[in-house]
Amino acid sequence: MPAPASFDAIILGAGGAGLMCAATAAQRGRKVLVLDHAPEPGRKILISGGGRCNFTNIGAAPDRYLSANPHFARSALARYTPHDFLELVAKHRIAWHEKTLGQLFCDGSARQIVAMLLGECAGATIRCDAPIRDIDHDGTRFRVTAGEGVAEAPALVIATGGPSIPKLGATGFAYELAKRFGLKLVEPRPALVPLTLGADETLFRSLSGVATPVEARAGGAAFREAALFTHKGMSGPAILQVSSYWRHGQAVAIDFLTQARPGWLRDAKRQRPRAKLPAILGEQLPARLADALAERIGLAAELGNAPDKALEAAERRLADWAFTPNGTEGFAKAEVTVGGISTAELSQQTMEARKVPGLFAIGEAVDVTGWLGGYNFQWAWASGVAAGQAL
Repeated sequence: MPAPASFDAIILGAGGAGLMCAATAAQRGRKVLVLDHAPEPGRKILISGGGRCNFTNIGAAPDRYLSANPHFARSALARYTPHDFLELVAKHRIAWHEKTLGQLFCDGSARQIVAMLLGECAGATIRCDAPIRDIDHDGTRFRVTAGEGVAEAPALVIATGGPSIPKLGATGFAYELAKRFGLKLVEPRPALVPLTLGADETLFRSLSGVATPVEARAGGAAFREAALFTHKGMSGPAILQVSSYWRHGQAVAIDFLTQARPGWLRDAKRQRPRAKLPAILGEQLPARLADALAERIGLAAELGNAPDKALEAAERRLADWAFTPNGTEGFAKAEVTVGGISTAELSQQTMEARKVPGLFAIGEAVDVTGWLGGYNFQWAWASGVAAGQAL
């Protein structure tokens, strides 16, 4: 049997974090092997941002990330910033643009980002279609059997992501490996995911296809973006954002009229006493939604005939319309995963496991989850660089 191929580091996963780690380490002269069971590298990058890759967010900061340790991401994010990644994008002459809320996208294709990362990985060996068959550790070196090949190295990097979007090949492999090495996990759950509603929430289920700007609130977080009603429940950026904070059994609250001043319905009553609530709401909301909300509120009379207390109650409800989802659309539709390998097990500076020298975990495999809008890619880049500099 031939001797295993020897490397300085073996990186499991050819996604954003894994490729960034490989590029950083290879450029430091390390002999690096990247293994992935998928047929091509960067599959999640390729579908992101509608195929244009929302590759970072200029507002990336630790308070935009969820983790059992909210300070864990601070070191890596400070040492590799969105501006650092933009310098790399400029070096490769990739045109980009900013959308809303600091979100940066390629003008062209997400394939440009993958090509850029592969170009930066020129000194590394990347093998796709190489499912992991076995991993051994003798205390000093890791031996990995992938496909028909065997390789060994003193360092092993877990960059296989979380179980979100299984159709791309995502699995819980990182968690299985972490458990094998005695690393604790924070319970993984779907994040940036549509919420589902039960049959009792007929108001929302009847509005499939309607979208409107709102403020959505759950778990102490609030986001002002669009909400989209679906045949299963609710989606859209505002809902995806609060889904990361939502826990089963909790309510989600919606402010449908974020710009409305207190007393706006009483003012409308004085100015247009013969108008009815659906017409008033329809001036600021999609007609189907305005009709449905007015029907549920139950104010059928002309505003001039409605008591001020009833109008005030309607205002309060429109500003704090609570509903309780019965679940989410799960990992199949989740963009990322909340939870994962506990940050208590890792060094903030290097991403190395405290209990297992030479073992690293980066990217989505770790219990660090960003907001919607490029934040999770920035964590992939930053954590990949942190580990790559330590290999």
